[in-house]
Amino acid sequence: MVTTILGGGIAGIALAGALAHHRHPVTVFERQPAPATTGAFMSLDGVAHRALDALGVPAEALRAASAACSGFRFHYLPEGGNRIVPSHGHRLYQRADLMRVLTDFASAADADIRYDAAVTDIDPETGALTGGTGEVSGPGLVIAADGIDSLARARLEPDRDAVYAGQIVLYGNTTGPVALPTEPDLLHFHGVLSDGPIPRSTFGHMWTEPTDSADGTVSWFARLTRDPISQGDIGFHPISEWADAIRDADPTAADLIGAMLDATDTVHVSNCRNVEFVDARPPAEPIILAGDADHAISPVAARGAREAIEDALALYTALTTGGPPAEAMAARRAAITNDRAQQVRVYTRARA
Repeated sequence: MVTTILGGGIAGIALAGALAHHRHPVTVFERQPAPATTGAFMSLDGVAHRALDALGVPAEALRAASAACSGFRFHYLPEGGNRIVPSHGHRLYQRADLMRVLTDFASAADADIRYDAAVTDIDPETGALTGGTGEVSGPGLVIAADGIDSLARARLEPDRDAVYAGQIVLYGNTTGPVALPTEPDLLHFHGVLSDGPIPRSTFGHMWTEPTDSADGTVSWFARLTRDPISQGDIGFHPISEWADAIRDADPTAADLIGAMLDATDTVHVSNCRNVEFVDARPPAEPIILAGDADHAISPVAARGAREAIEDALALYTALTTGGPPAEAMAARRAAITNDRAQQVRVYTRARA
């Protein structure tokens, strides 16, 4: 029986590629007309890379599409504290580059990926999908990896909405190398602490020395505590519209931040949102939620992409060994809950 995947993001394409290489019939419906070519950058750790390896994604392609991150420096922590945290196999990716690798992996196995195929409704009892021209997929198992504004979650759990997490996030890349006093190959964090576990504002950046395979540009982000922006303002903006607010992410590093902003043309702005497990419906066939559709988390946690990849591996293992996919996702929810609690404890200890 064909497994239908709703959504062609990280979780959906990684799972589709792995299933197709295993000769397991799979069809993906993605509303966008083509694979993503823009988006934020992200870091993936050793756990995520081991999961990608288990799915069969070529390691050499991943290395070529990313930059090694040797560690993390927290400039806003007090002097004498644990300001540098070593990397655990972390690599930095532009989302478009990661999606290109995953799409090539899936295409190499002739996975049936249908772009520009918007699904407008889903039957929660049968898993049948409906598009603009009527039914596009009959009853059967559906893995709903259709993102934070998931149609499938809206049909299954209309009260489990994505909730604003109190910050907006902005991503940018310089148009060329910038002379910076910070060390290369480290992800640097500036910002202003708050009374809680999340800084009131954060500015992060990473750069690499120019080489034959790297141009030395800087990838940077900012997270600012404020009211959410309107839905119509989500997307790319001229950097001039947000430069002052970004500099205020850490007034003590305003010159450093300004050097990067002066070499940046546009910035992507969005709201940080969470999808909680509180009162969540237990995973059950025929529709299984995965990735951001089930457990989106604010980028402050830096775990969303890794969790999506681990979901794909858990579901791939269940589907290719005869295990129940609903039980696989129930176990994933438990693991995610434990991992997130551990991360909060680690951050709290680092501050202390």
